[in-house]
Amino acid sequence: MTPTGPATGTLYLRLRDWFRDHPLAFDATVAFGALVCMVAGSFTDPHGSPHGPTFGDHAPDAWSVLIMVAGAAALVLRRRFPFRVLCFTVTICLFELVNDTRPAPIAMSAVVALYTVASRTDRPTTWRVGLVTMAVLTAAAMIFGPTNWYAQENLGVFAWTGMAAAAGDAVRSRRAFVDAIRERAERAERTREEEAGRRVAEERLRIARDLHDVVAHHIALVNVQAGVAAHVMDKRPDQAKEALAHVREASRSALDELRATVGLLRQSGDPEAPTEPAPGLAVLDGLLDSFRKAGLPVALARTDGEKPLPAAVDLAAYRIVQEALTNVRKHAGPDAEAEVSVVRVGRTVEITVLDNGSPPAAPEPAPAGAHGGHGLLGMRERVGALGGTLTAAPRYGGGFRVQAILPVTSRTGEDT
Repeated sequence: MTPTGPATGTLYLRLRDWFRDHPLAFDATVAFGALVCMVAGSFTDPHGSPHGPTFGDHAPDAWSVLIMVAGAAALVLRRRFPFRVLCFTVTICLFELVNDTRPAPIAMSAVVALYTVASRTDRPTTWRVGLVTMAVLTAAAMIFGPTNWYAQENLGVFAWTGMAAAAGDAVRSRRAFVDAIRERAERAERTREEEAGRRVAEERLRIARDLHDVVAHHIALVNVQAGVAAHVMDKRPDQAKEALAHVREASRSALDELRATVGLLRQSGDPEAPTEPAPGLAVLDGLLDSFRKAGLPVALARTDGEKPLPAAVDLAAYRIVQEALTNVRKHAGPDAEAEVSVVRVGRTVEITVLDNGSPPAAPEPAPAGAHGGHGLLGMRERVGALGGTLTAAPRYGGGFRVQAILPVTSRTGEDT
């Protein structure tokens, strides 16, 4: 590349961008170029000598110059009024062919106008308008022209008009193709952004559910044990000490689970990222023991053989039992008892939590996480994300029943 190459390329890009921002100036430049070509062509005589065409032996008259200026000036408005400009240029071209024994090459303006129509309309319109323009101009040149009907000038009119229609149609097709590619790229980019936003929202919702389950469960246990310790502190210090030990154990478990849940926000390569597995039905006995220590009798019945479940199903089952028992401990009364059953039926696992309690006679407004609050909403979201079903309703005769049916086969096709 020569030293002037980059400068020339930069100048070209600047001119292209400027003309793209000022289409009227570009059309004026095209019109001026067409006028120069028409005027230069009018000085040329294809049959000036036996050896070929001559230049300068024939000069256009004032009327022909005026016609050429009018045809070129019309091209300035070719984008705004393409059909009108085409009709005008074809009309003055016919007028020049019929009334002048040495017609000027005014057909060039009609060629540019036909190209504009073809590049800005559809293909059927291009074919119709192009054929009509070619037929009219070629017939007029053959009939009224100063040369024989088969002269090359007449065939040139036919060829130039045909090429103008074909070139305009090709440009229109390419422009439509490029626009379609650009639109698909933009749509794909929007889709990626929407998908990324959806995944972020789902992840935030999942972490919020985990935080709610962890905090609601352990804070409820801490609250109960702290109340017991405060009640028996003076009369039975040994029992108060045991209750405070349960408080310490529950708070430590809460901190560990919170640390693990918040640690999910770290990158997988961070050294402090959690490595322990998420809780599941394998540690269900430990969960039930924590409620028993808090004063809630819980019975367990399992017929699943403790077979491992997909990770997402296992975590959802654990969280459902945790949240359901937390609600029982908080809202079913001090004498409530609970039953938990885990039954595997075919390709599903059924998690059921029953209690026989009843709310106080004049309950306070239920906080978030009570029956019908965020706790049940979180359970429904967990089950729905796995394609299962959740039933939560009061039992006949008192108490509450929560049942979740989860598919053992995850949505990713994982099966155990």
